[in-house]
Amino acid sequence: MAFELPPLPYELDALEPHFSRETLDFHYNKHHKTYVVKLNGLVEGTEQAALSLEELIRTSTGPVFNNAAQIWNHTFYWNGLRPNSNSESNEPNANDALGQAINSRFGSFSQFQELFAEKAINNFGSGWTWLVRDPDGTVDIVNTSNAQTPLTGPQIPLLTCDVWEHAYYIQYRNLRPAYLKAFWALVNWDFVQANFSPER
Repeated sequence: MAFELPPLPYELDALEPHFSRETLDFHYNKHHKTYVVKLNGLVEGTEQAALSLEELIRTSTGPVFNNAAQIWNHTFYWNGLRPNSNSESNEPNANDALGQAINSRFGSFSQFQELFAEKAINNFGSGWTWLVRDPDGTVDIVNTSNAQTPLTGPQIPLLTCDVWEHAYYIQYRNLRPAYLKAFWALVNWDFVQANFSPER
């Protein structure tokens, strides 16, 4: 059964003005879709075609891994965002388990934001910046390059920011810090909290 492009959880223009319709159109309908097309071409007629996306990521290397991981990473990224057209503060509930874990690890939400943004801005080349849950229940910020993903290790991904240039160049050109500022306005903290749940 062929892999399919997962639907966006909102319309292409739903993240405006932070992320433009044109940005999402190219990012989702061109880049994300291309990974799906390439992966299907690579696994068609092989035993790998019967595996789930997560199984492919954990057992493959080379082009199969790269395309499978990029499909998963992008889907996770889209679900970590939600429409928010106003300028009100967007942060997790400090009393929830996630908020408490962030404050315990980083001192405050603002300090977490600052460190996450710093790591994302300085993530050299193409890649991803992640908020993850360690096996001991604490949280951390990690950078990965290209298609690499926490799925291949013991950490549980909670939130990711795509720092490939195709994620922001149409709207923000080479200004990755401006893209990070827009990213914070859109984070879906309900999604992040659900990923942090001990049941996962």
